[in-house]
Amino acid sequence: MVEKFLIDSNSFMTPYRQYYAFDLVPTFWKELSKRTDSGNLILLDMVKAEIEKGKDKLADWINNESGFVICSHVAPEIIGKYQEVLQYVQTCGLYKEQALQIWAANDVADPWLIATAAVNNYTLITVEAPSGGLSIKTPNKAAKIPDVARAFGVKTENIYYMMRQLGIKI
Repeated sequence: MVEKFLIDSNSFMTPYRQYYAFDLVPTFWKELSKRTDSGNLILLDMVKAEIEKGKDKLADWINNESGFVICSHVAPEIIGKYQEVLQYVQTCGLYKEQALQIWAANDVADPWLIATAAVNNYTLITVEAPSGGLSIKTPNKAAKIPDVARAFGVKTENIYYMMRQLGIKI
């Protein structure tokens, strides 16, 4: 089975803003575009909407790329898993109440990404790094995708992993 990648918005926004600007490294975006029709690159509808809010060249690029598979976050099985993700953040003891409040906000895609990846067996591509040293003795005020994803058996990787798997070289 071919690996499918569910891509967090930061895996587009960070390269766009910090190291693969369209005017300096157009090859990255061209090579990514060549692979959107493969069916292996998945965008959560919330992620697409978040990028579109930027009203910038990245938003234009996302809107012009018709090949991404767009996944709706309101599928019943995803909603059920989303509830499990939030319950985990609330009850695992590793996070303060603040972490749950942040993730429970309507426009926060992180728990939805984990739920979607868990339900569909996608590899979740994110810029976020795990928190070092999670402890019940000192709960964190913020939950990180790689830490919570691990609890649900979801594989998380960075953009370079995805580029290697897709054969993207710039």
